[in-house]
Amino acid sequence: MTTMSHPWISRFLEAQWLEKGLSLNTREAYGRDLAQFDAWLSQQGHNLNELGREQVLGYLGWRLQQGFKARSTARFLSCLRGFAAHAVRENWWLADPTLDVALPKLGRPLPKSLSEADVEALLAAPDIDTVLGMRDRCMLEVLYACGLRVSELVGLQLEQINLRQGVVRVTGKGSKERLVPLGEEALDWLLRYLQAARAELLAGQSSAVVFPSLRGQQMTRQTFWHRIKQHALAAGVSTSLSPHTLRHAFATHLLNHGADLRVVQLLLGHSDLSTTQIYTHIAKARLQSLHAEHHPRG
Repeated sequence: MTTMSHPWISRFLEAQWLEKGLSLNTREAYGRDLAQFDAWLSQQGHNLNELGREQVLGYLGWRLQQGFKARSTARFLSCLRGFAAHAVRENWWLADPTLDVALPKLGRPLPKSLSEADVEALLAAPDIDTVLGMRDRCMLEVLYACGLRVSELVGLQLEQINLRQGVVRVTGKGSKERLVPLGEEALDWLLRYLQAARAELLAGQSSAVVFPSLRGQQMTRQTFWHRIKQHALAAGVSTSLSPHTLRHAFATHLLNHGADLRVVQLLLGHSDLSTTQIYTHIAKARLQSLHAEHHPRG
């Protein structure tokens, strides 16, 4: 590891290894952050022995001026807080200079979404001539049509589906229920799957799960996520995927086609509209991209 300019830093890092078992990479990252801070203090005529809140704020301001990312600064401040707590315990400092120093605001990362063409390719990837392929195709169709969480999809029970009305009753976070329309395409695939493939999957077993595994049991989220990645690879979808990718695509594509934000909120089961509003940024970015690409003065 890099030699530190102040002995307290080395002693702190040793304590992190002994007390918390932090990895070498983490300790080295902490060491670099603290060494850089110590070097800055020296340039300002200060040192770690007599650190006050003003120096901490000054350094954070300097990082801002230098263009450090908010996430990097948040990591540094978290490290410094750990160092301060240790320094107070060891009686190096009488008080913690990081108290009442706020973390920089981290912008929420935009969820990854798929283009409509990518979604079509992904939906068409499963081999529907096989039982598993028919099940997977139906699951993907329902997932995209309803914007379900993967956990909601794999846990779906027969009693939650009303084929006559074409809706799914979903129990989401906080045991909150919502009704979500299936749409004609997903309803058609669901009827085909229930009439043909599901009974073969169950092989005579009794189960209320809509999409059972080959063993006739409820599929795990991890298993379905693994199958999504397999189908994405087969479809040539290069976008980085997450378990919520189709849920994000559901919301984004609805907004792109003019859906009201509050309607999307209800369909997703968000209790707070602010949670849904992040998708407006994606839709806006998509519209700007289309404008730049196709408008003669874009």
